[in-house]
Amino acid sequence: MSEMSNERSAQKAAIEAILFAFGDGVGADRLAKAIDVPVSEIHELVLEMMRDYAQENRGIHITALEDGYQLCTKKEQYPALMRIARTPRKITLTDVLMETLSIIAYKQPVTKLEIERIRGVKSDHAVNKLVEYELVQELGRLDAPGRPILFGTTDLFLRHFGLTGVNELPKVQQQKVDQFLKQAEDEVDLKLKV
Repeated sequence: MSEMSNERSAQKAAIEAILFAFGDGVGADRLAKAIDVPVSEIHELVLEMMRDYAQENRGIHITALEDGYQLCTKKEQYPALMRIARTPRKITLTDVLMETLSIIAYKQPVTKLEIERIRGVKSDHAVNKLVEYELVQELGRLDAPGRPILFGTTDLFLRHFGLTGVNELPKVQQQKVDQFLKQAEDEVDLKLKV
């Protein structure tokens, strides 16, 4: 394979990666800037890629947009996509997610900072996962500096746990709370001594 065809293959691979990563349409000018070629060459490269996708038995193709391109699924693949899209997602709630969800359920509306203060660790991933699972949602913003987002549970959370409202959450006994606080303080003391 010649050096020029290697370079062309690398440029096509870069275009494919960019279109895949962005999901939405990407302007020809942005593609040109990303791989450092003129816009006219982008059009040539993409046309070659479109022909390649059409000839091969592939599940994707490139669609030309008004001022750019988008990587899309071929319509022949829609039945397979619909079968998997209709399959309910299995929600796996790890201990970390359950702990974070419990804090949000009992303290709502609550900010990430408050969740992190209670848990003692960063909670971005856990909160984001709970939002993705649609068990938690943004309820607005706290009227404070930085206007942090307030989080609370969703109707799906209530259905998932067989509740009609958050007032049905089990009551936490003060004795248990005191016991948990003591355990947490002991853990902190132990970590400070190490």
